[in-house]
Amino acid sequence: MEVRATARYIRTSPYKLRPIVDTVRGKKVDEALIILRFLPSPAARTVAKVVKSAAANAESNFEMTPADLRIVKIFVDEGRTLKRYRAGPRGRAKPILKRSSHITVVVEEEG
Repeated sequence: MEVRATARYIRTSPYKLRPIVDTVRGKKVDEALIILRFLPSPAARTVAKVVKSAAANAESNFEMTPADLRIVKIFVDEGRTLKRYRAGPRGRAKPILKRSSHITVVVEEEG
C-alpha cells in the first residue's frame, strides 16, 4: 500500500530541490533522513520534513513499521510564481520571479 505526503508552495525553486530529491529516491526512509541531514543545501531540511511526514502518515494511519518503509516515488513540481518588479535603467522595469515548489513523497512497506 502506498502512503503519500505533500508539501505545497515551498518558497524554493524546483531547480534547487530536484538534485536533492534525486539523491534519496528509492532509498529506505531511515537512510534517506541520514543522507538529508548531511547535505549542505538548506532545502534538504524541507525535503526531510516531507519524508518524515510520509513515514508518520504510514505509521499512524495504516500501522506500518517505519523501519520497513522505502521511498517509492519522490518528485518536485513547479508551484505558483510570484512576479515582482525592480527598477531598471532608463525608467524600465526588470522582472523578479520568485518561484515555488510542490514536493510529493510516496512510501511503501517492503516485503
